[in-house]
Amino acid sequence: MDEDTEVAEQWALVNTPLGEPWSGRARYAAAMFFHKRGEMDAETLEVYRICSRLDREDPLAIMRDRGVGARWLERMKGASSE
Repeated sequence: MDEDTEVAEQWALVNTPLGEPWSGRARYAAAMFFHKRGEMDAETLEVYRICSRLDREDPLAIMRDRGVGARWLERMKGASSE
């Protein structure tokens, strides 16, 4: 699998809709991928870890509430407006 394909697959996983079974775990696994690539800080990854067993919990809302992950929130916002 080439790098672009892997990134696209992980991006789809980190954007798994809330409420789907195992979606929190899928988002967390993808978040670990982006963290390892240096594209996500540790505080942001921690929010995804906390939400990993909570399929209906929106990690982006928690980041906003905690005031963490500003760079990641901008990236997510930019991707949703494309």
